Amino acid sequence: MTSDSRISILPSSRLTRRMALSGALVGGVGLSSACRGQEQAVEAATATGMCRVTPQVTEGPYWIDPKLERSDITEGRAGVPLRLAITVLDAATCRPFERARVDIWHCDAQGVYSGFDNQPGYGSTVGQTFLRGHVFTDADGVARFGTIYPGWYRGRTPHIHAKVFLDDGGVENLLTCQLFFPDALSEFIFVNEAAYKRDEARDTLNRYDGIAQQQGYANFGAISEQADHYALSLTLGVDRTARSTETHMGPPGGPPPGGAGRDRPPGPPSGGAGGRMGGPSAQTLTEEQRRDALAPRARNDGA
Repeated sequence: MTSDSRISILPSSRLTRRMALSGALVGGVGLSSACRGQEQAVEAATATGMCRVTPQVTEGPYWIDPKLERSDITEGRAGVPLRLAITVLDAATCRPFERARVDIWHCDAQGVYSGFDNQPGYGSTVGQTFLRGHVFTDADGVARFGTIYPGWYRGRTPHIHAKVFLDDGGVENLLTCQLFFPDALSEFIFVNEAAYKRDEARDTLNRYDGIAQQQGYANFGAISEQADHYALSLTLGVDRTARSTETHMGPPGGPPPGGAGRDRPPGPPSGGAGGRMGGPSAQTLTEEQRRDALAPRARNDGA
């Protein structure tokens, strides 16, 4: 982590790393209590028999199955270390879902995905598999991964893609979803950590990302600061009878230029892209909009 503990996000704003983390957590989960709060949430759901099925959202254009069973997916990619603990519950029984296959994938610190061609400003990563992989949930329904904090690209807020499969081979897809992060923490990392620095500021924050809003704040999980990494934990509720059938979210206006196939879609959207399930759109944010997004406030509309 950077030794500089203060950053100027806006002319009138000062933010430390710890303030960014603690102030942006959804639901008021404290730093040291994040994992404990997650465990208590699972216990409460199990005791009451009330489980929420996690909504399906688009898989986006960068899904491939490299058939890599591994918990550490970094492959040496530069970035802030992140450990994920994803608990999968059977929504019908509220019991842990043992041996569900959980796949995750995401872009690197500079917004680049592995395994694809035509990525703006970067080129091809065909044949590479960084930041992709799957594991199976344990007896407690938990899938654990070691990775890095994801970067960003135009039109999207930082996110991690996830799929849950019923079978070992990755055929019976029960759930496709995305995981999200506190804007203030993302802002701190992107401004201060060398691997994430860019010539431009990110253009999309959580509240302006249509897919993040469609997914819902339950998929922001609980994040805590550890000595040498951040830890994100959250719970996914799945329906054993459901099937996620989407295969591709293309760019606006139809298939990729030149008729490129699913294995080589265009790069991350420049200026926004449409999708069947609330595709992203790039934003030109005012200072006030950015400030409001980085410092969530209590709603006073009775909701």
